[in-house]
Amino acid sequence: MARLIEGTGGRTETGTGLRAAGVALVVLGAALAAVVAVTTPWDPLRDAPAVAADPARDFSPGQIARAGAFDAAVNVPVYLSLAVTLVVAGVLVLTPFGAWLVGRLKGPWWARTLLGVLALSGVSLLIKWPLGMLYETRLREYGLSTQHWGEWSADRLKNFGVQTILVAIMVLAVVWLARRRPRTWWIPAAAGAFLLTVVASFVYPVVVEPLFNDFTPLPQGRLRTDLIAMASRDGVPVDDVLVADASRRTTALNAYVSGFGATRRIVLYDTLLRAPANEVELIVAHELGHAKRGDVLYGTMIGGLGAAAGACLLYLVTSLPALRRRTGVRSVGDPRAVGLLLGLMSLATVLSGPAENLVSRQIEARADVHALDLTRDPVTFAAMQRRLAVTNISDLSPDAFEYLMYASHPTTPQRLALARSWARLNGMPEP
Repeated sequence: MARLIEGTGGRTETGTGLRAAGVALVVLGAALAAVVAVTTPWDPLRDAPAVAADPARDFSPGQIARAGAFDAAVNVPVYLSLAVTLVVAGVLVLTPFGAWLVGRLKGPWWARTLLGVLALSGVSLLIKWPLGMLYETRLREYGLSTQHWGEWSADRLKNFGVQTILVAIMVLAVVWLARRRPRTWWIPAAAGAFLLTVVASFVYPVVVEPLFNDFTPLPQGRLRTDLIAMASRDGVPVDDVLVADASRRTTALNAYVSGFGATRRIVLYDTLLRAPANEVELIVAHELGHAKRGDVLYGTMIGGLGAAAGACLLYLVTSLPALRRRTGVRSVGDPRAVGLLLGLMSLATVLSGPAENLVSRQIEARADVHALDLTRDPVTFAAMQRRLAVTNISDLSPDAFEYLMYASHPTTPQRLALARSWARLNGMPEP
């Protein structure tokens, strides 16, 4: 690590810079691990009697079989997409393909950098497009999608655009900083990664969400009044109750609380309005639990710390002589480093997923407890969970790999078991 590595303009990255980045990575990583370990609700329902999760207790054999069949059908494109992600990332990290492709582009360094991000991201999009179509076909076969191919393509391209803009900002900033400060670019990169994570979280509700849905105020009536009153009673005042036109793309049921402070609003899928009002209230009570605990802000801060640590790790990894030789990238300040940066970012996203899901499942369980504490209605909670599982065709018993990689929420049987534990703890009849 103490070897001199050639940088832009003849400047060098010394062992001192690498050691400093390594120390920063250890400090940030330790801080992140400590915060997560201390603040994650590992036992959201303390001292409650344990209840086993059992799909057969709440779902018929036909419902269980349908959920299993749907899961098997969609796993094919999902797992293939994961394989493509890993293969593409591997090619970018272990071969000179990315440097070769970007090296063929013309123009100033910043233009080649942006075009490189667009070109390489576009290649990945094109490879995955048939897999996305297969996934969409499966959703249609099971009645979960209501989109036409034109609408589906538009949504996919909009999502690609949003992601590509964010990635382009990060990559352009890294290349620019590496050109100006080849030995210490990781310092402003870490600060910038933290700041970008925070800004994106605040901007998303007002900029990105409207790209995919139209929102209209829930008409005056008892449901609107009850939801606003429940939020006020819970100490989470909301600015409005909106309805998203989700039915133009899905039959799934969902709701969420979006925004911060004065922009906070309850958002209901229009498909959810067909459910009984008391079940809608329980779903919203769960979302209010997230808002009251500041889970979005907490997740943003944790994500920001992770992004800052990631910038330090990126500096260390891209400084490895063997990796530079293999990819044909002599300096991160060279636009030809775009492929290497994209590959490493992609791998980091995949590898960090299981840890993020682990924490997310605990936070979701705490929000379930909050909903039960607020409504004190485990019977309706259980009815709501069964309705969501059947309508959304939720996986009732995912295998270990799927649970590790993709389960950001507890399974429905686990949530029903939690409701029964809560009922026992509070001396109420089990649902």
